[in-house]
Amino acid sequence: MSAMTEHAHPPAPQSTTLTLTVDGKATVLTVAELSAMPQKAVTVHNEHTKIDETYSGVLLGDLLEKYGLPADQAHHRTALRSYIVAEGTDKYWVVYSVAEVEASAHNADVIVATSMDGKPLGADGQLKLIDSADKKPHRWVRNLTAITVKSAD
Repeated sequence: MSAMTEHAHPPAPQSTTLTLTVDGKATVLTVAELSAMPQKAVTVHNEHTKIDETYSGVLLGDLLEKYGLPADQAHHRTALRSYIVAEGTDKYWVVYSVAEVEASAHNADVIVATSMDGKPLGADGQLKLIDSADKKPHRWVRNLTAITVKSAD
């Protein structure tokens, strides 16, 4: 057996739903439900593939607001002390501060993508987290399956 085969990992299961947990309350969203929400298109340069890619999906800040994390001034301190853990089906996970995904506080777009160049995502599962500001896709999460909001308090 070659060294390459010994360390090869089986492909991760494809993501088909997103479990969004805000304030301890979990909501399971399907691709169809996410696709029916207002969409945002972002064009990013993928440093791994060396090409520009255009993804469409729901702004993560909009999702958080819709499911229990208001972006108004009264909740400003809570948002500044909260963070998000986004996880793929392969158990790869990343962290964002809530301020990084909230449009009123940050210029970048972080989306839960359901398509790339107008087509389903394919090998990356049906859902993928994309950040328009990251220079490298280290915090993009393919096969996205869960997003949980936590407090640093």
